[in-house]
Amino acid sequence: QVQLVESGGGLVQAGGSLRLSCAASGRTFSFYAMGWFRQAPGKVREFVAAISVSGLRTYYADSVEGRFAISRDNDRNTVYLQMNSLKPEDTAVYYCAAGTSAIDLRSYSGVGYWGQGTQVTVSS
Repeated sequence: QVQLVESGGGLVQAGGSLRLSCAASGRTFSFYAMGWFRQAPGKVREFVAAISVSGLRTYYADSVEGRFAISRDNDRNTVYLQMNSLKPEDTAVYYCAAGTSAIDLRSYSGVGYWGQGTQVTVSS
C-alpha cells in the first residue's frame, strides 16, 4: 500500500508558475514510477506527466510539453511537478499517481495508487 499526499496547489495568474509536490509513504517509494493527472470540471481525468523509477525517463501530455517538468527525489519520497507559463485551461484538480511503469502511467490502467488531489486555478 502507498499513500500519496499532494500539496502546492493554489490560485495564480496566467503566465505564472506553481510547483506541486506529492509525498509518498508506505511501501518503498523508489520501487514506483510516478505521475500526475488532472481533472477539470465536467471533463474526464487526463494524463499530465510521468517519470520512471530512476528518474531518467519522463513523459508529458502534448498540452503541457515544454511548460511543465516532472522530477523526483527518492531520498525524500517526493515527486514534483513544476508548472510554468500557466494558462487558464490548466485549471483543474491535480492528482498524484503511482504505478509500476512510467509508460503505463500514461493511462488509468497503469495507476495503482491515487492521491486525493490539489486544486490549481489559473486566472486570466
